[in-house]
Amino acid sequence: MTSRHERWARLGRQLWQPPRAHGEQPRERVVGPLELFYDLVVVVLVAQAGHHFAEHLTWHGLGEFAVVFALVWIAWLNGSLHHELHGHEDARGRSMFLLQILVLVPLGASIPEAGGARGVEFAVSAGVLFTVLAVLWLLASRGDSPEFRRSSTLFVTGTAVCAVVLAASAALPADLRVLTWGLLVVAYLVGFAVMIGMATPVQAVALSVTDALIERFGLFIIIVLGETVTAVVGGLSHEPTTALTLAVGLLAVVVGFGAWWTYFDFAGQRQPRPTRTSTAQWMLVHLPLTAAVAAMGAAMVGLVEHAHDSRTPAATAWVLCGGAALVLCATMVLAASLRVWRLDRGLYRPLARTCAAAAVLCAAVGAARPAPLVLGLALVLLFAIPWGLAVAYRLSREEQSAAAGSGS
Repeated sequence: MTSRHERWARLGRQLWQPPRAHGEQPRERVVGPLELFYDLVVVVLVAQAGHHFAEHLTWHGLGEFAVVFALVWIAWLNGSLHHELHGHEDARGRSMFLLQILVLVPLGASIPEAGGARGVEFAVSAGVLFTVLAVLWLLASRGDSPEFRRSSTLFVTGTAVCAVVLAASAALPADLRVLTWGLLVVAYLVGFAVMIGMATPVQAVALSVTDALIERFGLFIIIVLGETVTAVVGGLSHEPTTALTLAVGLLAVVVGFGAWWTYFDFAGQRQPRPTRTSTAQWMLVHLPLTAAVAAMGAAMVGLVEHAHDSRTPAATAWVLCGGAALVLCATMVLAASLRVWRLDRGLYRPLARTCAAAAVLCAAVGAARPAPLVLGLALVLLFAIPWGLAVAYRLSREEQSAAAGSGS
């Protein structure tokens, strides 16, 4: 007969399982509500960065936004990969996510003044967050087999160094502090790419992108795209409602929808090629793509507020059109890492050239700075061009198949 102590011990093992070893993550699973909640919390921080950028559409504001966004995104990637590779849907997994969320809250509160008055608070909070992540990876590495120990040690060390640099940057002047963060972001991303590139065949299999990870990245894009709608609603709520203001606001939403359409029609929900280079490319290109979407949302506030102007303000035009151009280009770079890129060359090669041309035209629209209504219409049309090409290609394929079928 099982004793009460044994029953409690068995229950404890079920609720608090040790981290999964590398290579033992399930290849088929769905993204759970715990991960979605964590993503929503992270997007609150993205929204904080976007709202601050909307009020400071300058080169300095852009640099600060890019650095803060990149640090938040790297932390999200770090925590997401940890759960993907080592996490369980148990009390331990929930507690680890809760611990990160508890640190994300004060970090998010300091984001609007991260480059100034609350920079020290941001640096310390970010240092604590990366310390937590380093400890989580360290605990997971204790169960590693020999072929994973060196790479795990390097990753834990790199994450710990980030924590130390971030915390130490609190002692620096504001401008030098933000520059340090930017250099740290570059170093971390380069190191991450090099680590994946140096992975052994066994390590590469363990790090391969699963369907759940593809779903997770896509859902994060969707949630950030939701912030574009929030930005438009916020802009409309602060302006008298006129036909022109409403038209510009709705056009801005359509522009955001165009970004969604471009990503999911050509790159989202698709498997990258099972190579180390493609895996690194697939993961890291999501950073500028997501940042571009968030920046577009920040610029949409100004677009709505200046709906009645004869020309769109220069900063608003450049950020919105530049973001659209970056979405088009980044989506194609992302698509180049996919299996379908080689399987459907007839579509993706001309599509890449078309998106590049549309991106150049987006920049030209930003330079011309037409009235907000005209600018919005131009971006909608430019997002529609690649989609129109894809539709025409698929129709021609169907006609060719029908002709071949009737001929036989």
